[in-house]
Amino acid sequence: MASKVRVIVTTGYGTNCEIEMAAACRLAGAEHVDIVHLSDLVEGKVKFTDYHFLNLPGGFLDGDNLGAAQAGAHRLRYARVRESGQKLMDQLLEFVKAGGLVLGVCNGFQLMVKTGLLPGFDRDYQTRSVSLIYNDSGRFEDRWVTCRISQDSPCIFTQGMDVIELPVRHGEGKLVSMDEGVRTRLEGERLVAMQYVHPETGEVTDEYPWNPNGSELAIAGLCDPTGRLMGLMPHPEAFHHRTNHPRWTRQELPEEGAGLRFFRNAIEYASRNLV
Repeated sequence: MASKVRVIVTTGYGTNCEIEMAAACRLAGAEHVDIVHLSDLVEGKVKFTDYHFLNLPGGFLDGDNLGAAQAGAHRLRYARVRESGQKLMDQLLEFVKAGGLVLGVCNGFQLMVKTGLLPGFDRDYQTRSVSLIYNDSGRFEDRWVTCRISQDSPCIFTQGMDVIELPVRHGEGKLVSMDEGVRTRLEGERLVAMQYVHPETGEVTDEYPWNPNGSELAIAGLCDPTGRLMGLMPHPEAFHHRTNHPRWTRQELPEEGAGLRFFRNAIEYASRNLV
């Protein structure tokens, strides 16, 4: 039976993964999935609060000028909805306060940290304490990585997962924090939802290329204290079927790609708690 969860996937200004992300949401059971241009949110044609689950996809938002997602973050912070005069960010914060789910992938993760949505210490979603900067390799990384899921994290999206292979494709994926205190809180409050690991040993690693960008604490994904907001650099929407995997002809794999679990978890949670 299809879920009545209402899903919004944003697009526009350079994003290019919105169709994959919408497809993943539909495959995960969502009955109503809208791909919405950011300008339609500014025009007031739709609102974040019309939905239960917000997806911020990857791409090259605003051409990654001024740093990846920096211009997009300013748009969210300061643009006003034409119809009401309300700041778009205030509307987004209403959505979060009402219990909505947010998943930001790659460029979407960058957008979440640069607006302050993540890590959301003390449920403060406007103070920026981490960022994503140029990869240590100095180049765009397009490869598959192995990640370990934290079993202690409150993250809703990663429930029931342990180790996962996913593709990355980014030039600015190195997570850095403002100071040692931030790193201590990320670990202490269990907000590090997933980390890069060596594919053979399973150990958390700073070694390139297993850690493709040099992120502090080998962070591949973060969540907020509620577990309802998550950002990650790897692309779960790009592994929704076994044929997406580079070894699908040489390795026994389940029919359903492992990345789809992120979306199933979200749809199931929203079905139980928000519909």
